[in-house]
Amino acid sequence: MSSSLVPKGFVLRDKADKVRQETRNGVIQAAYVIHLASIWTPEKRLTVELLCELQRLAVNQIYRCAGHLRDGPVRLEGCEHQPPDHLEVHHLVGAMCQYVEDHWHEPAVHVASYLMWRINWIHPFFGGNGRTARAASYLILCAKLGFVLPGEVTIPELIVSSREPYYNALRSADAAWADGQKLDISVMEELMEDLLAEQLVSIHEKATGKKIVPNG
Repeated sequence: MSSSLVPKGFVLRDKADKVRQETRNGVIQAAYVIHLASIWTPEKRLTVELLCELQRLAVNQIYRCAGHLRDGPVRLEGCEHQPPDHLEVHHLVGAMCQYVEDHWHEPAVHVASYLMWRINWIHPFFGGNGRTARAASYLILCAKLGFVLPGEVTIPELIVSSREPYYNALRSADAAWADGQKLDISVMEELMEDLLAEQLVSIHEKATGKKIVPNG
């Protein structure tokens, strides 16, 4: 992945076409995640190449950087956290994948929450970082559990339907990391637990025809 060859910019100019392509890509990426989760074996690993493929599927025919790690700086509008220098990206992504492997024995929600935050924190691509983070996190959640989670509405879709709790969880982890590189993803873990319950409850409600009302 020569950084000097990373293409930049949009493929599409029409916003309506962009929305249609994003929808199409989302379906393709989701199907790929489900397929990978269904054939995952103990020998499989999360890799830089796999993350690049998830990003490629998310932004194919939208951004020219599809499938490439970024080779230049990015700035996040309205966000205190600013991503690391592009020269660090490949190393940071590799270290993130190693963390997943080293902590595979920990609960699935922890590893998935870590990925959800860390990919967003590194911001390894010029485009499609959020979609890649949500896809990779969900893939590893299912892979860790050993089966594809049931549900008509998945955790990534639930996040998109209500983004503010997701953003709050990212900001909380960012703030902890900025304070002496402390890893505190507890808010993200709580969110993931709630979203997991919501996804599974939808199956119960469909099977029973009964609406579950949360206590309190």
